[in-house]
Amino acid sequence: MSVLTANNLAKAYKGRQVVKDVSLEVHSGQIVGLLGPNGAGKTTCFYMIVGIVTADKGNIQLNGNDLTGLSMHGRAREGIGYLPQEASIFRKLTVADNISAILETRSELSKQQRSDKLESLLQEFHITHIRDSLGMALSGGERRRVEIARALATEPSFILLDEPFAGVDPISVGDIKQIITHLKTLGIGVLITDHNVRETLDICEKAYIVGEGHIISEGDAETVLNNKKVRDIYLGHQFVL
Repeated sequence: MSVLTANNLAKAYKGRQVVKDVSLEVHSGQIVGLLGPNGAGKTTCFYMIVGIVTADKGNIQLNGNDLTGLSMHGRAREGIGYLPQEASIFRKLTVADNISAILETRSELSKQQRSDKLESLLQEFHITHIRDSLGMALSGGERRRVEIARALATEPSFILLDEPFAGVDPISVGDIKQIITHLKTLGIGVLITDHNVRETLDICEKAYIVGEGHIISEGDAETVLNNKKVRDIYLGHQFVL
């Protein structure tokens, strides 16, 4: 079983400590949430794990191997997939070509293997019927499906999802939750950060709540919901799942 760990992460901007001593871990086939109020440091934590932001202290490890010095693309080569909040598909390419563009980077695959993998991903994510549609013509939910299928073209061990529920309609939110659960069945570890607390807690086995730059609670949904400090600074006392 693979494990992705962040150990004692810290980050300061202009003398202000934004993140201090944050540690977390994600195992294969586990869905983990990284949540917290705006300005709490959760996005900075997430971006340090992705490789967008450089940590001042601490390290990122995959199965004990230190990834801290690697770029985002270097981490991708080690099996860390990343799906940004913003639309990342090529707007003027078809769905099939969007996925093929990523498969083309896998030089270890033959042309036939890349073709087979494309068909497999189109079927797996139920997007065969829109294979010839341009990226710009897709709905929010369809775009998310294609982006996740494309992220899986590199066969990552872990996938980091930044605001996966943003910009999609309520029906598509349920759809995306099913896809994320499907990633778990494939043995992929998933780390989610999202402002949609209810939807994220609903599918996470474990959540880390960041407040004032550090972890104030961790555990399953019931554990974090019963934490007084989480209620005080983040969820409020009326929040229910």
